Amino acid sequence: MPRLVKGGKWVYGWVVIGPKGEMTIPPEAWREFGFRAGNQVLFLPGSRRSDGFGVAAPGQMTIPLVERALGRGRIGEGGQVVLPPEANVRPGDRLLAVRGSRYALGFVAQGPIYEEALKHAELEVL
Repeated sequence: MPRLVKGGKWVYGWVVIGPKGEMTIPPEAWREFGFRAGNQVLFLPGSRRSDGFGVAAPGQMTIPLVERALGRGRIGEGGQVVLPPEANVRPGDRLLAVRGSRYALGFVAQGPIYEEALKHAELEVL
C-alpha cells in the first residue's frame, strides 16, 4: 500500500463502480479492517473537500456516527458491496480507496489526494 506524498494518506488503489452500483473492497483493506463476507457495513458521509464516503463495521462506530450513516449494506462473497443511492455514485465512477481512519475505509471522489493519485499509473484498479 503506497503513500503518494511524504506524510500523506496511505492508499489501496482505485475502485470502479460496477453496473449495478457495486464496488469491490480492496483485499488489503479487507484484511486490515477485518471485513468478512456476510458482514453488515455502514456508509458514512465523506468530507466536503474529498466528497466520497467511508465504509465501516457498525460495531466499531459511536452512536452519533451510526445515526449519520448514509445507508447500510452487506459484503458479498467476493468482497463486493452494493452502494446505497445516498452514496451519490454512478456505474463507471472511479474512487480512490484510502486508509481514512482506524474505523472506516475511505473512498475519495475529488480533492488533492485524488488529483495526486491520477499521476500514479502504478496504482491498482479493482
